[in-house]
Amino acid sequence: MFMNWPVVAFCLALFNFNTPGVNEPVHDPAKAIVTGADQTEKYVPYLKGKRVAVLANPTTIIGKRHLVDSLLSRGINIVKAFGPEHGFRGNASNGAKVADEKDAATGIPVISLYGNKRKPTKADLADVDVFIFDIQDVGCRFYTYINVLRDVMESCADNNKELLILDRPNPNGYLIDGPILDMEYKSGIGQFPIPIAHGMTIAEFAQMINGEGWIPGKKKCRLRIVPVANYQHDLPYTLPVPPSPNLNTQESIILYPTLCLFEGTIISQGRGTHFPFTVLGAPALKGQYDFSFTPVSIPGMSETPLHMNDTCYGRDFRKYDLEKLKKLKRVQIEWMLELYQQYPDKARFFDRSVSKQIGRIEVLAGNGVFKEQVMAGKSAEEIRRTWEPGLSNYKKMRLKYVLYP
Repeated sequence: MFMNWPVVAFCLALFNFNTPGVNEPVHDPAKAIVTGADQTEKYVPYLKGKRVAVLANPTTIIGKRHLVDSLLSRGINIVKAFGPEHGFRGNASNGAKVADEKDAATGIPVISLYGNKRKPTKADLADVDVFIFDIQDVGCRFYTYINVLRDVMESCADNNKELLILDRPNPNGYLIDGPILDMEYKSGIGQFPIPIAHGMTIAEFAQMINGEGWIPGKKKCRLRIVPVANYQHDLPYTLPVPPSPNLNTQESIILYPTLCLFEGTIISQGRGTHFPFTVLGAPALKGQYDFSFTPVSIPGMSETPLHMNDTCYGRDFRKYDLEKLKKLKRVQIEWMLELYQQYPDKARFFDRSVSKQIGRIEVLAGNGVFKEQVMAGKSAEEIRRTWEPGLSNYKKMRLKYVLYP
């Protein structure tokens, strides 16, 4: 087993992530959602006799077992693995560079795509016939796995390799919202002209990358997809494994499209606690809110969190009605407007000089006007109107690539 991710065992026990590889959708308990990886009969015979590379992290599982471990036991020749942000084993903090290594359990070389290189080289793929992409995404523009997907697709296109995508549900698949990224603000946390929440699975997004010409030179990657069975975008799906160390509860995953915007402010989102992305607060809000928390250094999660060792006061969303949030189908910019109005020193609200973390508000929001709109006291509805017609045009374009209702 490779899932020795720091704090994962703690998170699984404390926050009750489901352990099976499938979930029971509420519309029909007899039809369980089955991930692409769990449908081994659809791809294992195809892999026999081929040299296989896998992009993997702790979410790369068949049932309860890591996909690499499972495929090796089935006689599949895995020649190497690649690791995204947080690494193959998931033991690197957000934004931390990850080094190449040899997997202690299998001896397979692991090449990092979040260190000195961002995509496989020609030499990396010389002894590979099929490249498997199977990592859990959460459906947000600033979650870096879709960037890795595009980079891998580019390498496969350049080297005439097939990319096999074992698709997984998007836990935020119900949500398509936010301003479209102005490509003037393209960055490591925003690479595509899409909204904050894109409403796509990884396989659907791969089809969009091909179809919209988002690989440099408008190259096309050869795709083979194993779709999720019995899945619809608005079905609830509780992830069997946390997708990254700081998204360690179902609440944090659903709140992430909204709360990650606060990374562009002086407001802590709970990094440095065991409940990140479920709270908001800052020391300067003392007296404005009763709820408090204190960020501390937590190896493998956040070594130098914003406001480390200082008591923060603000909002606690751990018991927020997530069903209400899903029915609204909106990024809750109202929370940004609320905390800005409550913050005593408004000139410092968007100041990130106190933190080493990536998080300029312009690159998170995807434009240069959101910050000005908040500071000018615009209402949520006034701000949302400026997202059109871009958001509506994206929704129409997206329909060309969807695999699920």
